[in-house]
Amino acid sequence: MTTATTGPTTAGGAVGTAHTRVEGRDKVTGAARYAGEIPFADLAHGWLVLSTVARGRVRAIETEPVLAMPGVLAVLHHGNAPRVDTDYIGLLGIPPDPTSAVFQHDRVPHSGWPVALVVAGTPEQAREAAEALVVTYDQEPHDITLVADHPAAYPADGHMPAETEKGDLAAGLAASAVVVDEEYTTPEEHHSMMEPHAATARWDGGRLEVVDSNQGTTWVQTELAKMFSLDESAVRVRSEHIGGGFGSKGLRAHQVAAVMAATELQRPVRVVMTRRQMFSLAGYRSPTAQRVRLGADADGRLRALEHRSLNQTSTVYEFVEPGAGVARIMYDADAHRTANHVVRLDVPSPTFMRAPGEAPGSFAIESALDELAERCGLDPIELRLRNEPETGPVSGQPFSSRNLAACFREGARRFGWADRDPRPGVRRDGRWLLGTGTAAASFPSGAGPSTALLTAEADGTFTVRIAAADIGTGARTALTLVAADALEVTPERVRVRIGDSDFGPAMIAGGSMGTRSWAWAITAGAAELRERLALSTDIPAEGITVRSDTTEALGGLAQKERHSFGAQFAEVAVDTATGEVRVRRMLGIFAAGRIVNPLTARNQLVGGMVWGISMALHEEAVRDRTSGGLYAPDLAGYHVATNADVGDVQADWVDDPDPDDPVGIKGVGEIGIVGAAAAVANAVRHATGVRHRNLPIRPDRVLSAGAPTAGDGTDA
Repeated sequence: MTTATTGPTTAGGAVGTAHTRVEGRDKVTGAARYAGEIPFADLAHGWLVLSTVARGRVRAIETEPVLAMPGVLAVLHHGNAPRVDTDYIGLLGIPPDPTSAVFQHDRVPHSGWPVALVVAGTPEQAREAAEALVVTYDQEPHDITLVADHPAAYPADGHMPAETEKGDLAAGLAASAVVVDEEYTTPEEHHSMMEPHAATARWDGGRLEVVDSNQGTTWVQTELAKMFSLDESAVRVRSEHIGGGFGSKGLRAHQVAAVMAATELQRPVRVVMTRRQMFSLAGYRSPTAQRVRLGADADGRLRALEHRSLNQTSTVYEFVEPGAGVARIMYDADAHRTANHVVRLDVPSPTFMRAPGEAPGSFAIESALDELAERCGLDPIELRLRNEPETGPVSGQPFSSRNLAACFREGARRFGWADRDPRPGVRRDGRWLLGTGTAAASFPSGAGPSTALLTAEADGTFTVRIAAADIGTGARTALTLVAADALEVTPERVRVRIGDSDFGPAMIAGGSMGTRSWAWAITAGAAELRERLALSTDIPAEGITVRSDTTEALGGLAQKERHSFGAQFAEVAVDTATGEVRVRRMLGIFAAGRIVNPLTARNQLVGGMVWGISMALHEEAVRDRTSGGLYAPDLAGYHVATNADVGDVQADWVDDPDPDDPVGIKGVGEIGIVGAAAAVANAVRHATGVRHRNLPIRPDRVLSAGAPTAGDGTDA
């Protein structure tokens, strides 16, 4: 079960008070409809056909027998599909993944590559025909294995510089009294959310309309317009309710395929990914191979730090999982080097997955910090506090606020850290060895330019229209509270409408930037609307509407290091006879800006921590070296933490409003998972005396490590 207590909130107004979701009744009664449920007249259904080889060419597609099957309307493939443009930079400043530009050539760069779309009158007819479609290939040798010393690895920037360096690392390590030099790995992980990727495309009066499940209607609208050479005003994307996203719900193959089929057939076409298809087409977190070298004085103060991270990407697209990025914020040293490298393999393209970079990177650096604390004979919290930087270790910029020390002190008090015996392998509860561990967490708190429409209605209510996305986080409710305070009314007088590109451009739900970005636009619009109302004697029937745009305000912000921070604590029980690891309790204390809605914010933090448990102990996608595909790509074969795996999980926060944000928001969407896996791994080390540097900590790995003598320490 999960429990939580009430954290401090800012007094007064709606913001800071717990509110149930404004759309909650619609969701539990079924009134809220998701992308795959909305009816359309004359709707056709598309079913994707994916390659069964990891590398090669399509030699032939036998369409004639399939076109003769009942209900089949079309088979799209590289020989007959419309041509699309991929030579552009998208909304997020990156080019599109060619995987989404389906059916443009006969090359197959990975197993699960889209080779055809079968369209029929019903989903059952489309599926039967797709499974009957015969595709033959000219197969070529493939490479799907990520290894730390892969000869084809190279530095890649992604959203941050590939490499940073200051000082003399070799000299710093040589001058250090204590040195840690270890390698850590994390496996391929998948974010297979409850609602599959689904999209319906249709043409309405010369305008393309797409009803989709995505993390930003502006994002998908912009990409589709560029890909199909349309004016953005000729594309409308709607996405009112989303059943989870976690980074993967941007532009994908299913939306493009649906638009192609709707264009060819001149009728609405819906394409929904199956669960298995999501494991090939929805992106994933790349495995990482990381090396951390730390050099410190005898008192634990860092002289040298190196964090190198390697991830895989596809041969058609460069995606960087910046595992080394977290070290650029968390810890400083006179000699400081970080590097993010990638290697192109015959695998699907990775993508953003909750806390991209920080989640796997924190496992490595926070495990290494614990190893350093052991070798220095220091408490793990004390070591971290001694190495708190005054400014950004790489940027040199001031922090907007950095209350990590407060998180550790409050967490240690609440968790009972002072009673911890630092010796490993000495606490027992029957057959269980008990241990506790901790880790630090951080995640950037940015904001993207957004627009909002605010209308004062004639009946005294207010309508807010913004192309935000609520991917299950409670954003719709948070924005209602923000708008109510900004308009100086109660939440009951505010209606927030989201998920429609016609409302104007807005930031996506991602990178913990959504609520902060949208709230900024709403606050700005509310200020102007109040001024307009003060000059109006009455409100006309159509209401009074203002439009805000935060582009200029965000462009004028001073350069600072803006981040949420946190301290994770875990207690585990380990049975070395069976290999079982149980997380008995977890506590996360966070400094994550002003908390808009404690109820949904706590849900986000606890959810992230549970995902960290899953990352530490369960999640691991394994590829078949012969076929290049995944073993058991479904939720039966891909193990995740369930209720039975989750004990007492508590999340709380310290007061930490961002002084540069009009509401004080930072962001809570990603920070909950950061450091959580490291805290569990550090607790397993404390319980057993064995250090696990490769995730997940499976029972077989616990068994192979054996049961060391109490107080001893070994590595696994």
